[in-house]
Amino acid sequence: MLSPEEWGIVGLSLKVGGVAVLATLPIAFALAWLLARYRFPGRVVLDALVHLPLVLPPVVTGWLLLIAFGPFGPVGRWLESWFGVSLMFRWTGAALAAAIMALPLMVRAMRLSIEGIDRRLEGAARTLGATPWHSFWTISLPLALPGVLAALVLGFARSIGEFGATITFVSNIPGETRTLPLAIYSALQVPGGEAMVTRLALLSVALSLGALILSEYLVRCTHGGRQRHGD
Repeated sequence: MLSPEEWGIVGLSLKVGGVAVLATLPIAFALAWLLARYRFPGRVVLDALVHLPLVLPPVVTGWLLLIAFGPFGPVGRWLESWFGVSLMFRWTGAALAAAIMALPLMVRAMRLSIEGIDRRLEGAARTLGATPWHSFWTISLPLALPGVLAALVLGFARSIGEFGATITFVSNIPGETRTLPLAIYSALQVPGGEAMVTRLALLSVALSLGALILSEYLVRCTHGGRQRHGD
């Protein structure tokens, strides 16, 4: 059984992960569509920048966020002066760090789904008088939807497991930025914290494993649906 403190950590982690993937969804889908459907100068550079958080040390990502969104950073100063918003030492900053780290996985899953769409179906809809937007909403998006859902699940799993960028950008504040991985790290530093570490670690494994299984199921649904459509 989890203690009230541990339930609070779980709740904060779920909130951070949920906000991160929902805020990232439109950006990730737009990038995935752009990379899957268009050829343009600088496409390779854009693709590399999107996937950079996968290979960059998370601490470096957190440091870059600190430079950009800190109180003296260009974006952070603008948010503070115009909207009175500060991401430092706030759960919203943790959500931003999680979103940045989840973005590459989400874009990749959506891109693969978009690239697998039979464009002849879209062409047939156009010949029948469908506008590009109508074709997108009635054909392209429904066919890509399982991949989009898989991307959301993977992004959520990555978000609740984010550590390095979060602790570098918004520190490790109980009740505000201390998500599951940060709580596990903190408990490891305290004598007698092994029981808390075990409970939170097992919960993290269960959440991550469930997310991977659900993502794989959605991917299989995508392929199965296309095979049936092709038949």
